[in-house]
Order: sequence, then C-alpha cells, then structure tokens
Amino acid sequence: MDNLLYENKSGWINISDDDKSNIFKFADEYMYFLNHSKTEREIVETSLKIAQENGFVDIASKSELKVGDKIYFVNRGKNLFLAVIGEDSMENGINIIGAHADSPRLDLKPNPLYQAGNMAFLNTHYYGGIKKNQWTTIPLAIHGVIFTKSGEKITVKIGEDDSDPVSVITDLLPHLAKDQASKKLSEAIPGEKLDLAIGNIPAVKDNGEEEKDAVKLNILRILNKKYGITEEDFISSE
Repeated sequence: MDNLLYENKSGWINISDDDKSNIFKFADEYMYFLNHSKTEREIVETSLKIAQENGFVDIASKSELKVGDKIYFVNRGKNLFLAVIGEDSMENGINIIGAHADSPRLDLKPNPLYQAGNMAFLNTHYYGGIKKNQWTTIPLAIHGVIFTKSGEKITVKIGEDDSDPVSVITDLLPHLAKDQASKKLSEAIPGEKLDLAIGNIPAVKDNGEEEKDAVKLNILRILNKKYGITEEDFISSE
C-alpha cells in the first residue's frame, strides 16, 4: 500500500551536471536581459542586439527576400519585428509569436519637478498593475529619453552606476503609521503619494543666500550640467 502515496522530490536531484550548467547559463542571460531592459526602448535595444548576434539584418538592407532570410524592423524605437522567411506562400498561413514589452512602472508626469518644504520631488503616475506598498523605501533608478527643441534625443539613466545618486519614495516610520496600518493594504499607500524624493541640497547665491525654490533649482542645475536640459524639456520626455 505504500506505493499509493506520492512523494514530492526536488527535480534538481535527478538532472545532470550539464543540465545544471545550462540552467545557470540561462538564468544569467535572463538576469542580464532584465537588468538592461527596464523600459520598452531598452527592451527593443537589448533584443535587437541579441537578434543581430544571431544573424538578423535590417529589412531595409534587402532588395529582395529569399527562403531562410532573417530580418528585423524597428518601429520608432519601441517595437521590434523579427521574421524568418519560410518556404511556403503566406497565403497558406504564417506562424506568429507576440510578446508585450511594457511592464509595471512609475512614469513621470509632464511637468514633474516640484519643491515641498526643503525637498525636491518628481511627481509620478503608476502604470500597470502594481502593488503600491512595494514601491516605498526601496532604491529606485530613473530611465528614459528626452527630446529637445532641436530634435535631439537624450538618454537618461540615473541610479544604476555605483557612483549615481539613488532616489526613493518615502514612507512613515512604524511608530507614526498607526492610522496607515489600520487601512486596507490597497489603500494604505495612495497612488498620489508615490512621488520620488530626489534632493535636499539648496542652490545658493554668491552672497550665501538661498535662491527661490533653491532645492528644485539645484536639481535643474545638476541635470543641465549633465544632460544640457531645462525644466521645459520634461514636457517632451518619456
């Protein structure tokens, strides 16, 4: 009768060393992809690099297509189409695999930078099905692009390098959060409160006095020095 019982064992026990090596290799490659693909544009860039390494070429470089050709088309930097030309006519059908490139995140609003008290913040709006309570008091990075008046595209990435500043969404200390703790999990952290704290050092005049909106101004000076942008450029960013 003992053989009537099912014993749940780890599958790891019965696989070969080669399989284990392949599992770790796949995991390392997947982690690399995730770490370098945090926006739709970055996903397209990383995926395109992988495709090119595997023989895919821009369809614009082809005057005609033949069986076995591997081609790609990039749509405005946010969609990637890959195709392998088959032997049969398209009238008899094609095989399609589709995958979305967007993911839950916090987007900056069109004019996001503001100062409250002695802190500078970025006003955000969440995208996708996020658990809002999971986004507070963790290190966050800023990824995106800005299009200037001249049409130049500037890539922004802050918080990934060890020397970069790290942004965070603040939360209440436990002994100050009695009312918050009594709320439902979905209501404890309102979406309107998911604003990113990005600075508290004020800009000062030559005479040592603080400028108006001094912390906000200091953030703008830092961004202008690094990226050459002004506050107006946030309107055409994503």
